[in-house]
Amino acid sequence: MSVAEALKLAAEADLDLVEVAPTARPPVCRLMDYGKFKYESAVKARESRKNQTQTVVKEIKLRPKIDPHDYGTKKGHVERFLKAGDKVKVTIMFRGREQSRPELGYRLLQRLAEDVDGLGFVESQPKQDGRNMIMVIGPHKKKSENRANSGQANSRPVPTQRTAAEPPPPAPVESEAASDDGGAEPGTA
Repeated sequence: MSVAEALKLAAEADLDLVEVAPTARPPVCRLMDYGKFKYESAVKARESRKNQTQTVVKEIKLRPKIDPHDYGTKKGHVERFLKAGDKVKVTIMFRGREQSRPELGYRLLQRLAEDVDGLGFVESQPKQDGRNMIMVIGPHKKKSENRANSGQANSRPVPTQRTAAEPPPPAPVESEAASDDGGAEPGTA
């Protein structure tokens, strides 16, 4: 069909003539409402962006001669980041003569990886990078799954109904011997 005829058909139908495949021989065109098409494609793009999860990399810095209590604190931070669904970049900083003992840093990173094994896995093995040794730990679950699980954990439990066979819970009994005020109402003197 010639371009003039196609434009005439589009004007009669109150639609737009849109070239769909310009590289095809002959080029392919469609009659469509172009404004509606652009709106729908924008909505689809927005929906696909909403379903994507942004990868966040948190960083924890350690020293080879870290105190056990400080190590526990840093390990707690790593666990919290992994539970939130974020990756963790663990950096060990070497200073002075510590640089001649990289095996200390390697052992510390391996110990940390074993301690958080239930929450994450080692994404990149420890490697020396100048004065630092770096390891990346990724979470087992995705961020969206963690949010869904935490939403279920925060919901209140639903009370269960008793069946006819279960007796009702016993009511609290007040003993008369406990009151020495001669039978007066509580709160009156």
